[in-house]
Amino acid sequence: MWPGVVGGRYKPLSETEVALIEEAALQLLETLGLSQAIPSMVDKVVQAGGRLTDDGRLLFPRDLVRQSVDQASRGFPLCGQRAEHDLMIEGDRTYMSTGGAAPGVFDLDTDAYRESTLQDLYDAARLVDCMENIHHFSRPVVARDVEDNRLMDINTAYACLMGTSKHVSMSITDPQTVPDIAALCYAVAGDEAAFRARPFMTIMVCHVVPPMRFAEDACEVLETAIRAGFPVQLISAGQAGATSPATIAGSLVQAVAETLAGLVFARLVDPEAKAIFAPKPLVADLRTGSMCGGGGEQAVLMAGAAQMGRHFNLPTSSIAGITDAKTLDAQYGAEKCLAVSMAAHAGANIVTQAAGIHASLLGISLQAYVSDNDMLGNILRSVRGVEATAENIAAEVIADVCRGAGHYLGELHTFERMKCDYFYPHIGDRRTPVEWQEDGAKPVGEVARDKTRELLHSHYPQHVDDVTDGVLRQDFDIRLRRDQIGRS
Repeated sequence: MWPGVVGGRYKPLSETEVALIEEAALQLLETLGLSQAIPSMVDKVVQAGGRLTDDGRLLFPRDLVRQSVDQASRGFPLCGQRAEHDLMIEGDRTYMSTGGAAPGVFDLDTDAYRESTLQDLYDAARLVDCMENIHHFSRPVVARDVEDNRLMDINTAYACLMGTSKHVSMSITDPQTVPDIAALCYAVAGDEAAFRARPFMTIMVCHVVPPMRFAEDACEVLETAIRAGFPVQLISAGQAGATSPATIAGSLVQAVAETLAGLVFARLVDPEAKAIFAPKPLVADLRTGSMCGGGGEQAVLMAGAAQMGRHFNLPTSSIAGITDAKTLDAQYGAEKCLAVSMAAHAGANIVTQAAGIHASLLGISLQAYVSDNDMLGNILRSVRGVEATAENIAAEVIADVCRGAGHYLGELHTFERMKCDYFYPHIGDRRTPVEWQEDGAKPVGEVARDKTRELLHSHYPQHVDDVTDGVLRQDFDIRLRRDQIGRS
């Protein structure tokens, strides 16, 4: 499968429902607005026609919101450090990504959860570097062994960029750290102009604290990151029944409104800002109040969010694959495949959390990236669809076979199409039960574990040269030793 297959055929919302959600979101922005806007946002929005109420809520007139949507940047690449990994974000093209900020890792050797480390982050990046159906690396774990937030962010950027040449996304805790991350990226690119021409890192910003409140530090990060040349992902992540309405429709309306407010601000900072519309509302189990990402409600909510992005024709990211399972079991596969499939078929440009994450965002397992690569290949094949053309229908081939051999096994058409029409799993087992038993009867999780160990032993990306690495180590407090990244 190739990156960027075209989705968008699945539409959980009717045209009437889409119009109702859009109107409700615009009305909320115009009459309720959001509180806790930072001064620079207030100034920009008020100058553009907005209003700050006496109780401190920033109102966004619908004409301003519509203008921001209509004039938003579209059809731009998310660049890799190597051009073969560039992702064209346009229309209904779909790409798969990791994601999360998990504090734990399901240990490869002990089958027990432990705190995640910087080494785990680097290892996850280099595994994804090998997975052809995971196109984008969004920081999946928090480096719990780096206590200082500034150093953690710097080392997160370093580990991600050294571990894969694919496009990377991460968040930044403090706006004062943005210049450090920018300087690191400029050094990797060669200079600032080179990075601005081909930015290979997106800054993910949860610019709101639902319901309908701005996150002040995050908004400062957003503004500073845009000025530094980063693409940005505008994220709203309310939790249905807790920080957003309990209904799917209400949760979606709030998320759309909050995300559109971020888009308005991003474009007022820079009209050419590469901003990704990323409403990512989550679901709670209302019996306990805890987050649950594996149900059908989460799947349809994310598909609805993707459909709203397609309605606005905005570059869109959806969160999917947040299974509540704790390991690679039947629950894991069922929940992850359901949610990722629906988001992809709905046309999300970037499906985050599609690989590796589990335990309701509390953990990852490295072997899951290997097993999920197969799952994502199959999902992407289903998104690619039937492709009914005169050639694919093969009426002449049917006639020739019926008049001749009576089967298609020896046909040149079969040989040619088997190479381009089918996805073949790497670790999924299609042998007979006897063959499987004779080979040790390993479940897919064990096969994935073996492949993971093989890759971690052998694959140390070298796209960043030693001279550049030396510059980074001279300028920043890098905590990964050179031997940990496969260098002497």
